[in-house]
Amino acid sequence: MQKRTVFKFALAGAASLVLSACGKEEAKTAAPASAPASGAAPAKADGPLKVAFIYISPVSEEGWSSQHDHARRELEKHFGDKISVTAIDNIPDTADAERVLRDLCNQGNKLIFATSFGYMNGVQKVAREFPDVKFEHCTGYQTAPNVGVYMGRFYEGRYLAGRLAGATTKSNVLGYVAAFPIPEVVRGINAFTLGARSVNPNAQVRVVWTSSWYDPGKESDAAKSLVGLGADILTHHTDSSAVALAAEKLGVQVISYNSPMTKAAPTKLLGASVPEWTAFYIDRVNQVLEGSWKSESTWNGVADKMVDLVAVNDAVPQNVKDDLALYRTKLANREFHPFTGPIKSNEGKEMIPAGKTATDKELLEMNWLVEGVVGKLPQN
Repeated sequence: MQKRTVFKFALAGAASLVLSACGKEEAKTAAPASAPASGAAPAKADGPLKVAFIYISPVSEEGWSSQHDHARRELEKHFGDKISVTAIDNIPDTADAERVLRDLCNQGNKLIFATSFGYMNGVQKVAREFPDVKFEHCTGYQTAPNVGVYMGRFYEGRYLAGRLAGATTKSNVLGYVAAFPIPEVVRGINAFTLGARSVNPNAQVRVVWTSSWYDPGKESDAAKSLVGLGADILTHHTDSSAVALAAEKLGVQVISYNSPMTKAAPTKLLGASVPEWTAFYIDRVNQVLEGSWKSESTWNGVADKMVDLVAVNDAVPQNVKDDLALYRTKLANREFHPFTGPIKSNEGKEMIPAGKTATDKELLEMNWLVEGVVGKLPQN
């Protein structure tokens, strides 16, 4: 049987939240034990390959970290005794993360998956101190000889979710709880809206911003506000299950994000737009075992089985399910791109001309809302 250790650290810090593209967490109580001094010789890796995961939020809650941890469990099943895994959750993206990363290196881990954008500076610093350790940083953009980065084309799953929402809404008002107006979130809102309006031109998307990746109270309040504005289907780009819980309580449907939130919304879950990390993790571990690993920047989607729409409710009409299957196939075959013009902003300006598809650079810098989204982007 494979060896595995799971740690939970309660951490000290200020009450302020720290921005990341994957999550946000308040610091807790006592700090973890001090790590060995910088540059200390790491333990020798005898036996199985030692692999570590660091998560920003609790894995016990449906959401961003739980989806990564699901892939971690599948990884262990796949490799068995070839690997030994340590997983540490609830680590805020502060100096605490750097200490944890350094400690994992000193424990002899040779491959570390850092699953929050805010871990980036810590990863880069610790990677320089331990050049024999390989790092994979989720949603980051800074690579190094021993640091790769990876992210999903989440907007593809959002587009499918939009088609599902647009085809099933009765009020034509869709509610979107969003964290911050960064390109990743804006792409998701726009793709969701494009998907909804492609099957229902009368659909509109209303957005409430929480200014936090992980704040269940704010997320719940935002969901209630959107229902008050007439939304009968909710979705979100936040890390907790609060929106799904609120939808269940308020009696409206929800398309969850990050993971299928079946516990939070057992009767109101319409579907789930999720990243699928298992295949990527298996591939990277296999590369390390074979000695072929190299630093790469990965941005994969439906075609690469890194993004999908899952857990579609059995009550969804068959014609809608068939439509989703058709467009999933188109995305998988790279025959369709959600951001192909003509596409206008919600201020009436043509942003993507007919016949043109947005480039990756344009997607990564997206700072405008498509036609059908109500309101403006907040100013940072």
